[in-house]
Amino acid sequence: MNQNDRNSGGASAPVIVEDLFLTDAFLIKGRLPNKTKRLSNVLEDWTKTFLTVEDATMVSLRNGEVIRTPSVQVNQKEVICAHELLDFAGDHAMRRLAQPNKAVRIRAFYAGAVQFELTGNVEPGAYEQSMSNRKYFIMQTPIVRGLDLAPQELQVLGTLEYAIVRKDKLAYVYDFRG
Repeated sequence: MNQNDRNSGGASAPVIVEDLFLTDAFLIKGRLPNKTKRLSNVLEDWTKTFLTVEDATMVSLRNGEVIRTPSVQVNQKEVICAHELLDFAGDHAMRRLAQPNKAVRIRAFYAGAVQFELTGNVEPGAYEQSMSNRKYFIMQTPIVRGLDLAPQELQVLGTLEYAIVRKDKLAYVYDFRG
């Protein structure tokens, strides 16, 4: 329990979680304010150093401690992967068009402070920097291994339909094609 939990003293208003960000130290749930396009496009186009996440819940990957705060600034270079839980910025047809055939299965390993693995389907060569100037790629049906997902606040990582993965955060990739 953090200081804010002890001092709230009354019923709290429900918070809508739109976006998830996984960093070296935390799973951050909240929402980017004034988002007018898909999260993957927001991340690609972001030019500032910090992302503002409002109504944030930060869950420590090391000990499960939960910190709730009205706003947190997240250095965009710390984002390993992200997910858009609620899509207010696009329509259903655009979402379907944005999901090309993810036919290649890979295992991608992050070797930072908290080591873990993402396994899922991607477009061929999506993780290569030379394939495009994009910083991120989409992994369908990701499976997270190596993190303790037992704490309730972290269980959402086991239910994602896709993950927006930052290419330069991966240390090793095993591509099942070859």
